[in-house]
Amino acid sequence: MKELKHLNKYFRKYKFKILLGIIITIVARLFSLAVPNYVNASIQVIESYLGESIELSQAKQTLFLYILIIVGTALLSALFTFLMRQTIINVSRYIEYDLKNEVFDHYQILNLNFYKKNRIGDLMNRISEDINQVRMYAGPVIMYGMNTITTFVCVISIMYIKAPTLATYTLVPLPILSVLIYQISKIIHQRSTKVQEFLSTLSTFTQESFSGVSVIKAYGIEPRANQELEALALEGKNTSMDLAKVNAWFFPLMILLIGISNIIVIYFGGKQYLNGEIASFGLIAEFILYVNMLTWPVAIVGWLTSIVQRAEASQKRINEFLKVEPAIKNEVATETPILGNIEFKNVTFTYEDTNITALKSVSFTINAGETIAFLGKTGSGKSTILDLVARLYNVSEGQVLIDGRPIQELNLNSLRQAVGAVPQDAFLFSDTIQNNIRFGNEKASFDEIVEVAKKAVVHENIEGFTKKYDTILGERGITLSGGQKQRVSIARALLKDPKIYLFDDCLSAVDTETEEEILNNLKKVSEEKTTLIVSHRVSSAKNADRIIILEDGEILQEGTHEQLNSIEGYYKELYLNQLSEKD
Repeated sequence: MKELKHLNKYFRKYKFKILLGIIITIVARLFSLAVPNYVNASIQVIESYLGESIELSQAKQTLFLYILIIVGTALLSALFTFLMRQTIINVSRYIEYDLKNEVFDHYQILNLNFYKKNRIGDLMNRISEDINQVRMYAGPVIMYGMNTITTFVCVISIMYIKAPTLATYTLVPLPILSVLIYQISKIIHQRSTKVQEFLSTLSTFTQESFSGVSVIKAYGIEPRANQELEALALEGKNTSMDLAKVNAWFFPLMILLIGISNIIVIYFGGKQYLNGEIASFGLIAEFILYVNMLTWPVAIVGWLTSIVQRAEASQKRINEFLKVEPAIKNEVATETPILGNIEFKNVTFTYEDTNITALKSVSFTINAGETIAFLGKTGSGKSTILDLVARLYNVSEGQVLIDGRPIQELNLNSLRQAVGAVPQDAFLFSDTIQNNIRFGNEKASFDEIVEVAKKAVVHENIEGFTKKYDTILGERGITLSGGQKQRVSIARALLKDPKIYLFDDCLSAVDTETEEEILNNLKKVSEEKTTLIVSHRVSSAKNADRIIILEDGEILQEGTHEQLNSIEGYYKELYLNQLSEKD
């Protein structure tokens, strides 16, 4: 259970509620323990009446009183049991809420390499299914565990006080049960881990299948996808059945052992009664009730053991991610103002997951308010520059400076707030178009949203929808075309009104006329903003203050459109080719 120590901080946080729940649990059990004693007393009254020790009226009066006590204690026990569930189970939900927030917050501070190494389905399973297993430990295990301990301590103590010899005979099967639970719980732990790992695999497969359903349909590979799912389902069934087979041993074994205890009570209790060692037959009835009161606590020990083992396996998987240290850390607590000066000093960057060196000793300076365009072939390092400016990665060698300060010395939140990024593959949420644009500025008015949509030349498209700006987009914005998604993403960045714009080939799915209109609007908007434009089109770059040509991670050419077009090289060749294509 060492992995579950992570939850101790939450138990300390809710210690008073847990303590109250434990007290209520003990009180509920104590009330329920009154029933067997008064059943014994009722039988003794009947025996006294049959032995003519008391009158019928007195017997009836006493029995009526005992019945009222039995019913009253049962009702009080039920009331406190209800309060027990309301207290302890609620705490487990609070802990579930806190733990999900902790995991999600940790997910958000991890860098992009983490997401390249781990699949979305696995991430989702750990924050949902695994945490749900842990919640069972934080709630039902505590509640039923205290219930079981209280019942065991009280019942066994009462049994030994009233008839120690009979109690010893009655409890003989319990040590056997303890040994069986210990052995079986080890197997449960191993198989529970396998089940949780498989659920991550299944979640990953289904998530990828649903996300890529258009590709599956286009290539007509539905039968193959079905076969793969069938194979996974069969594996999952076998894994779950292996666990279920072990769990299935608990209840039959416990019922068998409780049944044996009942037989022992009847046999040895009857023998002692006939020998005069116990005074009343009611004691035998009382012991049978005690044994049956132990049935659920004894039976639930196995279930609780299974829950603890599964929770431990799940918490171990959660801890694996919580122990991952974020590569990008906010080194500065106070906010740092960003003006927009950017400088790369001999920057070299190698991707950790692929070991590809994207930039090699790159140096350049961008003054605040300048617009710089980066051109080059695929894989030349253009997008990497934008990622380093937003500090999505740390450089391998050299320095990135913002306003003359190393980027690590800037408050990370201030830096990200000062950046408005538009990726080539625009990501939109399953929400309204209005809310997707408002993502850039939550306080923006509807008029401001319409204004930036017009600048991004997407307003007319939105107005053409039935619900206009209240149109709900499908997952990842599948409702819109590629060009519409890019323009909504541009509108989002414009609404943010940052100090630095990062446009990563964000007009690749837009026709040339619309591109020209958007570029003219962007030029007006970004007059006092530092703007970095990555593109494959000269039309997107020619109006920039400077153009930097990259090849294999190194700067090949640098200058204005006129300067680069006046000399032979990559830019002039690209310009002439695209000009002839346009003609």
